[in-house]
Amino acid sequence: MRNLLFSTLLILSLTSQVFCQHMPVILNEQTRAEVIDEILEDRMQNLLPKLMRAEGIDMWVIISREYNEDPVMKTMLPAVWLSARRRTIFVFFDNGKEVERLAIARYDVGHLLKGTWDLNNYPNQWEALIKTIKEKNPKKIALDFSKNYGHADGLTYTEHTELMQMLPETEKKKIVSAENLAVGWLETRTPKEMEIYEQIGRISHQIIDEAFSEKVIQPGVTSTDDVVWWLRQKVTDLGLETWFHPTVDVQRFDPENFDHLRAFSKKPEKQIIKGGDLIHCDFGISYLRLNTDHQQIGYILKPNETEIPEFLTKAYTQGNRLQEILTENFKAGLSGNEILKNALAQSKTEGINGTIYTHPIGVHGHAAGPTIGMWDNQGPTKGPGDYPLKPNTAYSIELNAAVEITEWKKTIRIMLEENGYFDGTGFRFIDGRQREILPIPRPSKNY
Repeated sequence: MRNLLFSTLLILSLTSQVFCQHMPVILNEQTRAEVIDEILEDRMQNLLPKLMRAEGIDMWVIISREYNEDPVMKTMLPAVWLSARRRTIFVFFDNGKEVERLAIARYDVGHLLKGTWDLNNYPNQWEALIKTIKEKNPKKIALDFSKNYGHADGLTYTEHTELMQMLPETEKKKIVSAENLAVGWLETRTPKEMEIYEQIGRISHQIIDEAFSEKVIQPGVTSTDDVVWWLRQKVTDLGLETWFHPTVDVQRFDPENFDHLRAFSKKPEKQIIKGGDLIHCDFGISYLRLNTDHQQIGYILKPNETEIPEFLTKAYTQGNRLQEILTENFKAGLSGNEILKNALAQSKTEGINGTIYTHPIGVHGHAAGPTIGMWDNQGPTKGPGDYPLKPNTAYSIELNAAVEITEWKKTIRIMLEENGYFDGTGFRFIDGRQREILPIPRPSKNY
């Protein structure tokens, strides 16, 4: 099963039916599960020991109850485990040679963790955990509690209370927060993951490309809400999921100034799409436990138009340039706040009125890692904004450039979002990025 991920994707991409031109193959459920488990085994075998040693933690204990899973544990469950079972306890212990993977459970957790609960001698699950802790005698016991990241704050009040009641005083003194370890586990992308992330990005891009076309939009008839629900239905038809409800909105030549904040504060109102509209979507999918998050822009050609007005194409270039300014300032070790400050200063120097609200992406849509600006705060973000940029991490480059349009007598916003990967020395976009406004309908070469 070691080479399943790569051989399966190659074979199926040549033999399986795809849904539209250039759309990567969508794996069947069984193959998805095999791929997920192969990636997870690779992460536990090769990534987890590095993270634990980098943080100086020799024992990590993760505790959850069924249907109230710790966000970290959720990413560690085998593909056929759709939830934890009763109370599930994971123990990772670095013995100096390897990281032992134990489950205080009556059965193994797939092939990933060995079940070690001897129910006959230790009918109380907490006693079984305490026995393991005493036997391993760790220097530190890391638990998932965190002020800065909900992703790393999965230990519930009840579980914490019961653990503390059972844990000896000598062991309580060893307890530390697993915040940085948990964030490292969640934010780090492996080579196996990045190979499939390209295809996931392609699927997401192709869905938007079809949504922003004459296949879906009839000017004067189709509403923004129609496109939103087409996106939802398309994802369902492909056997995938969305991790948030999409939005579609328009900017046009009218007296109303577009308020980009409404995309965050409330759902944009339904509007009929017309010729001359600049349309924008915010859309993302979940597939193979990875997420995408894209914002792209299209333009509805008027009956007498064969190309997008030059004043809009020039405005769009400012959005692309702002993306470049931000990613050029990605330097390992800099905090999210420092990157934001540097990028905004450079954009101002270049005459771009930019707003940046970029976030990590991966096993969560709004993922753990450095926050680089927020839509309602262009200054420092305490906590997540202080977290440093690290190698082998992925980001949703989310921002907008405000551009004064003389022809429309108003300011518009070029709102873009594309996913990318930072390898420690440089940044690249996952499956590229939108470089031109999408014309709708696509101009025919016959006229």
